[in-house]
Amino acid sequence: MSDDANVTWLTQEAYDRLAAELEHLTGPARAEITEKIAAARAEGDLKENGGYHAAREEQGKQEARIRQLEALLKSAKVGAAPTSSSDQVGPGIVVTVHMAGSESRFLLGSREIAATTDLEVYSEQSPLGNAINGLKVGDETSFLTPRGKEIAVKILKVEPFTG
Repeated sequence: MSDDANVTWLTQEAYDRLAAELEHLTGPARAEITEKIAAARAEGDLKENGGYHAAREEQGKQEARIRQLEALLKSAKVGAAPTSSSDQVGPGIVVTVHMAGSESRFLLGSREIAATTDLEVYSEQSPLGNAINGLKVGDETSFLTPRGKEIAVKILKVEPFTG
């Protein structure tokens, strides 16, 4: 397996979009939710205050997204896809496989890239991504779906992701 096996690969566009989202969430959005909580708290009895509980739940989701983005951006590898001389599956590679009786083409990388491409995107941590990461053209393997079904996969082609 390559050194990139545990790295999340992002295009510069995806990285910039996620960094902007993090900046918004830690700035204006955090201040807005704090104001909502304060306003709801001022209404009185917190036990039966739906607005307060909804705002606190929204705050929890927002803080979880902030932690997710911080971790993702900290470990992300940003830049051009691996070179076309590589015949190995890894983050940032478009893979063509024979799987479940048909041919499929997808990008192995962060699900956050999905907004920037028409390709299906599989995470390196997904059962399929984990099974094929580091393989070469012609290699065969199988993986277990979340429901326990074993699916055979053959690597047909690898190419760099060009955005």
